[in-house]
Amino acid sequence: MASSPAPFSRTSLRRRLDHVGIALAGLCAVHCLATLLIVSALGLGSHFLLAESIHRTGLALAVLVAAVAIGWGFVRHRLLAPLVIAGAGIALMAGALMVEHGTGELLLTLAGVALVSAGHVLNLRAAR
Repeated sequence: MASSPAPFSRTSLRRRLDHVGIALAGLCAVHCLATLLIVSALGLGSHFLLAESIHRTGLALAVLVAAVAIGWGFVRHRLLAPLVIAGAGIALMAGALMVEHGTGELLLTLAGVALVSAGHVLNLRAAR
């Protein structure tokens, strides 16, 4: 009799964390683009949408999820590419916190979340 895999294994947790990381990156990109549109076009919500606490919290979540999921994946597959690419993305996102709100911040953040998301995708593929 073949045993079925446990519904909640370490591999499934790591995969779920990679998926959460990709979703967080997408939410960050949507937040950035929506903020630009809402604040620029309508002049609304800048006190909330541009709040530093939102950006710091997003970066902290991205670092935590990436460190666990991609670090765990690295232990399993030993490929540096997901780790390096996601790390570069985290660095760009952190750099975005150092510049004033505007085009530079938007571009750094979007490039960062794209790289973090790519790192998670590579991590998922490498761990198969």
